[in-house]
Amino acid sequence: MTIVTTAELKAHSNLSDDESDALLAQKIAAAEDWCAGYIGAALADLDPLPAGIREAILRVAADLYENREATVIGSSGSTLPFGVTDLLAPHRAWTF
Repeated sequence: MTIVTTAELKAHSNLSDDESDALLAQKIAAAEDWCAGYIGAALADLDPLPAGIREAILRVAADLYENREATVIGSSGSTLPFGVTDLLAPHRAWTF
């Protein structure tokens, strides 16, 4: 079960049909896994979930949905949507 809902991602991405709900749920799960790994904490332990983390999940999930191929031809690429690591940085568990 994911923390961010498909309805939230659809609103964030301006999507209105229900055709892609299963795919969106998959992208949300992957985004939540990535964000949890980045901050080094289980998202379920963060109650309430900070707004910055929720926004980062939405941005990563939207990017995963829009860019489903490993290679994109004809455009410049980036590793993550702008601002994701900035949104997650305050919540990251640093270890040295």
